[in-house]
Amino acid sequence: MMSEEKDLPTPDEAAEMLEGEDPGMDAPDDLEAQLEAARAEAVANLDGWQRAQAEFANYKKRQEQQRAQLTEEAVARAAKRYLEVLDDMERALANRPTSGEGAEWAAGIELVARKIQAILESEGVRLVDPLGEPFDPNLHEAIAQVESDEHESGTILEVLAKGYMIGERVLRPALVRVAA
Repeated sequence: MMSEEKDLPTPDEAAEMLEGEDPGMDAPDDLEAQLEAARAEAVANLDGWQRAQAEFANYKKRQEQQRAQLTEEAVARAAKRYLEVLDDMERALANRPTSGEGAEWAAGIELVARKIQAILESEGVRLVDPLGEPFDPNLHEAIAQVESDEHESGTILEVLAKGYMIGERVLRPALVRVAA
């Protein structure tokens, strides 16, 4: 039995062991306060992380929008230059010969004009042909007003030059004659 008593601390040893500790009721309150502080810090960190994620997602969206806008502007600048060539080809085809070698050449020019139109369409350039539609100053440019008993005032009677759009933006307004 003596050996069992040796394993137990003496009262003096037990007092020394407890000397540095506060055996009062403050210990659980202190732990709860630390737990609440840790929870508050976790919530703050989560909130900050979520804000950072949202800001990054918004940044990516803005960059994509800017990239798309720059691409559209570059296509628009190039397309405007090709529209002038396409207009010249259409004017030439309007007066094309119907027989002989000239007719064969005209057929070749028509194929080239269709290819240019297809390329423009593949880049998002749309044709605006408003014949018979009401005049819209946002999409059309009126060159003249013509008296007409057959058409309502403001109706487009003739398209002198086709208009083009890219996306929702007018690349070139259609030049038109409008009923007075």
